[in-house]
Amino acid sequence: MKYIYPAVFTFDTSDENFPNGVYLVNFPDLDACHTFGNTLEEAYNMAEDVLNLTLWDMEESKENIPAPSNPQNIKCNENSFVSLISADTLAYRKLYDKKAVKKTLTIPAWLNNLALERNVNFSNILQNALIKELGVENHS
Repeated sequence: MKYIYPAVFTFDTSDENFPNGVYLVNFPDLDACHTFGNTLEEAYNMAEDVLNLTLWDMEESKENIPAPSNPQNIKCNENSFVSLISADTLAYRKLYDKKAVKKTLTIPAWLNNLALERNVNFSNILQNALIKELGVENHS
């Protein structure tokens, strides 16, 4: 699934562990979805990562995913601004969910014998067929 959520970026100089300041990132629509970066670029990258991870987890848990707020309705202080962050949980899964899953299937014996004679890779054929059937781009 593809999503776009507003994030609030706040430049914070109050933490003594970060004497040059740090960019805090919070997603008002998603509880416990926050991160930070030492630079603005790092904060954006971390925001994209935490948004994908949070939404992926919510999808897996079958949780209700709230609609994103209108960025214009989000109030910020003088050290903050709102930016939209996109997430593509299918692409994220392809990158990080590489665990193989064993499947048991049934095919006619004659087809199995012919495939074995021709050294067919059953896993590869099943993966390609599922990718085609589900209309998924393969970027593994």
